[in-house]
Amino acid sequence: MDAQEIITQIAGAEKKTPAKVYLKCRTPLTFPHAKVFGCGGDMIVIGDYADIEPVLTAHREEIIECEWEISCRNSALPLLDLKDVMARIEPGAIIRSPVQIGTGAIIMMGAIINVGAKIGEETMIDMGAVIGGRAIVGKRCHIGAGAVLAGVIEPPSAESVIVEDDVMIGANAVVIEGIHIGRGAIIAAGAIVIDDVAPNMLVAGMPAKIVKKKDAHTAEKTMTVAALRQI
Repeated sequence: MDAQEIITQIAGAEKKTPAKVYLKCRTPLTFPHAKVFGCGGDMIVIGDYADIEPVLTAHREEIIECEWEISCRNSALPLLDLKDVMARIEPGAIIRSPVQIGTGAIIMMGAIINVGAKIGEETMIDMGAVIGGRAIVGKRCHIGAGAVLAGVIEPPSAESVIVEDDVMIGANAVVIEGIHIGRGAIIAAGAIVIDDVAPNMLVAGMPAKIVKKKDAHTAEKTMTVAALRQI
């Protein structure tokens, strides 16, 4: 998706406030536009806040107990449906739809993947990493904890981040919009990447500068582990 497609989709989407309500009522209530589970006066109601709240207000005197769960407010895009994703996705990851996630990828706790991003096969997105809108990450990469790949939905003219295969990005590194990181490159922890990185180069610093070309010792220290990618 290009930026304008995403902008159009968000602008035209019906904004939703998904809600779950646990109810104990004197008599069963009817919710025409929500799903109801339970029997008698004990119910769990799932739907949009705008459809549930008027019913509860109209029957407030019949309600004994009421407990709401609301995960977002006026959200334009849903979270990714994970049922058919052939990857390991740990609790607390937030993945907006549409996003592409390759087979065998790992998305760790607290990672955020925004709309339009692509994650390659067997790539690990570590804890708290942020993959911005439309960012592209290749196969067998490791995006370290707290790292940020800048998103480029706004401004729409900006180019997306591209990370080729077998790249290692250290914890808390930042890659700004439009940057292209070549295959096999290593970005040191905490680096701020403002220029393209050639394949198999190690860069570090703020802003990131070339330290050396990747050698056998560096490759061994930064290798990924296939066993972690089994699902």
